[in-house]
Amino acid sequence: MKENTATVQAHYLPSALRALIIASAFWALSLSLTVLSGSVAAIAGSLIACLAVDRWANAEPIKQVRTSTIVAAAAALLLLNYAAVGLVTRSDILASMLSPIVTFELGEALNWFGLCLAATTVLRSLAQRTSFGGVLEILFVATAFVVTLSAHRNGMIHRPFFIGDYALIRGIDPATILMAFGCLAVIALSALLMAENNQRRLPYHFAILGLLCFSLAGFVRFFGLPTPGMTDNLGLTGQEIAGNSQQKENPFRDGENTAEDKEAPVAVVVFRDDYEPLNGSYYFRESAYSQFNGVMLDYTSRGDMDRDLIESFTNTELTAEMLPQAMDQRKTVRTTVGMLVPHRNPFGLVSPATYITAANPNNLRFKRTYDTLSYAPTYDFEYMLGRELGRDDWSGEVRNKYLELPPDPRYRELAESLTANLRPEYADDPFAKAWAIKTYLDENGIYSLKNDHAYETDPAASFLFGDLTGYCMHFSFAATYMFRSISIPARVGIGYSVPASNRAGGSALLVQAVHGHAWPEIYFKDIGWVIVDPAPQQTLVDMSTDPQNELQQLLGDMLRDDASFADFMEQQQSGLIDLQTLLNIVYGLLVAAMVLGYGIRSYRYFAPSVYGPEQQYKLAYRAALDQLAGVGVIRHYGESRERFAARAAATSPTIEPATATHLARSLGASHGDSTTTDWKTIRRAIAKEIGQNTPRWRRALAFCNPYSWLFTR
Repeated sequence: MKENTATVQAHYLPSALRALIIASAFWALSLSLTVLSGSVAAIAGSLIACLAVDRWANAEPIKQVRTSTIVAAAAALLLLNYAAVGLVTRSDILASMLSPIVTFELGEALNWFGLCLAATTVLRSLAQRTSFGGVLEILFVATAFVVTLSAHRNGMIHRPFFIGDYALIRGIDPATILMAFGCLAVIALSALLMAENNQRRLPYHFAILGLLCFSLAGFVRFFGLPTPGMTDNLGLTGQEIAGNSQQKENPFRDGENTAEDKEAPVAVVVFRDDYEPLNGSYYFRESAYSQFNGVMLDYTSRGDMDRDLIESFTNTELTAEMLPQAMDQRKTVRTTVGMLVPHRNPFGLVSPATYITAANPNNLRFKRTYDTLSYAPTYDFEYMLGRELGRDDWSGEVRNKYLELPPDPRYRELAESLTANLRPEYADDPFAKAWAIKTYLDENGIYSLKNDHAYETDPAASFLFGDLTGYCMHFSFAATYMFRSISIPARVGIGYSVPASNRAGGSALLVQAVHGHAWPEIYFKDIGWVIVDPAPQQTLVDMSTDPQNELQQLLGDMLRDDASFADFMEQQQSGLIDLQTLLNIVYGLLVAAMVLGYGIRSYRYFAPSVYGPEQQYKLAYRAALDQLAGVGVIRHYGESRERFAARAAATSPTIEPATATHLARSLGASHGDSTTTDWKTIRRAIAKEIGQNTPRWRRALAFCNPYSWLFTR
């Protein structure tokens, strides 16, 4: 009976554990690819194949079959299964008898059963017969979970949809379920490593796995999640900066730009007042390049420039020193901004005048939340004609600062040639001149993220007088320099430009990395800074993104902190087990189990010091066996104590006389004989011998394992 139990624990339990892990990987992989019947069939096919291969792969007569033959047979089975699925799904008889839906479900079940049966057969056969098969299994399990959750990357918290939809209709944050999936993946990989036949490699696997987990946790804890490269390069996201700091990096990142993370959400804006921009895009200004530093435009270091910008975060309220003018041509718009990634400065709609810190409704989701008050323009471009430039309260030095540009005469020459053919009534009109320059860039410029202008002495000149191929930074710098060359005060605004159509009739607007933008601005007297943004008609890169209405609504509802939405969430959660509470219970049970294990282990270790001499032969000997069990020296079922002691002598020679003394006392030796035995000395000797004959990593595992005493027999 004991031998049967040992066989079960030595073979069937690891086999069943491995089967469950591989089946869970196939289940996770099937969730987004098939219906419920297919997922259930995937589990069944994987379990059957795994248990069958473990049972018969190395038994006669299958043992004589080559591995390549087994792989070929699995491939043939897969082809036959594919043909059978086709017959089922195309059968008019089955469709009429069972209904088309049931027929489809049957086909999916058959398809996934055969697929997982064949794939698991190959995986387990390779693992049983080759040195690399076990690695393939681990890679497959890891890949299955990664592929399943890959749609979640770049901040798409509502994806994959089978998780997002399930969570949202039940009032659960999708991140909670995603975290549970991640925990399941780690547990599955850990258990798969534990089931390896080569136990000597386990410490290295666990050490690497633990190092990776702690490294990732430490990175996220201290540095946060990575911010999108597209917005980092524009100087929008990343580490916060205090006040007007000089830029230390080249704002032109031509060789580093990619569109890989263009869909990554960076913020969500909730409109408290309705507003539709006349030019079709919402502009959110974060900062500006306005002061020429001898090489290119930079953040200003002067206190009398860019006084309309608020370039620091606050825990209370901040109001811009200089407010826009022409208030009869503007609309007061209140918005709430929730930043999903760290930003260097706060941003607001067009002309933000006030920032007020708002309560963060979800600290895990939003890095910062604040309310803004903006004076958004309602005028059309005709309103700009005939307007003068600058402000009356600007000093001559400030005005000159807004007109400085590189000492390249070509800027002025090109600007004058572009404005030379204006109609006479607009010949001296600043806005008409600016519009002519914008039109030239619109019609002749080519939008591209890849070019070679960045590290030229003047990247804007390399772009403008070269191939006219670049992205928003090149267009905005070139336009600003040309504006300045003909005495139009201008600067480069940076922030986000989001198509108005993205609101889709709602009050929330999702801001993504692709919306990071730079544009030229001109200061008109009695109006303020006016955006004159070139829009190249030719492009070499697709910068369009699919609508993210579900994510936009989800984040908007989180940020809005709407009472009705909160009621809905509570209503959906009523009658359900709160997943976070369940996870907390699981964590608590795990901690309690560890405390209990360490408590029992400590009791068994110190018990010989507490009880009298008559109990030492039992308690001290048990403590010695616990020491050996901790480093993997365990008595097998059916093995006598004498034989075990002889085998364990390779690790601790002292265990042989200790075993003889223990057996003598147990079999009736006089009490006096046993009390002369110095069990403390025996235990110290055993501990010393274990330290000398056991690898350090095994002793470290013994120290960490709270339940090593369970293996003592």
